[in-house]
Amino acid sequence: MAVTKDNKAQIVKKFKTADLDTGSPEVQVALLTAKINDLTTHFATHKKDHHGRRGLVTMVNKRRKLLDYLHRKDGTRYQALIKALDIRK
Repeated sequence: MAVTKDNKAQIVKKFKTADLDTGSPEVQVALLTAKINDLTTHFATHKKDHHGRRGLVTMVNKRRKLLDYLHRKDGTRYQALIKALDIRK
């Protein structure tokens, strides 16, 4: 099931750094992680969905770039985000 509006609002509320924050790296990575987790369950049943897999790879690459940026700018926020989302590095 796709990330719904309610799920997205909860993720933004949990990871925001300011009141009207939707674009910080933490929020973007958290939203991408939710989409990636959703797609990985999709590919467990739909093994031949190669077009969707291309989108998944694009999302993983974008998340990696955002995490690298956050690691360069502030290592403590990076470590906290990885621990909160349970992402391996």
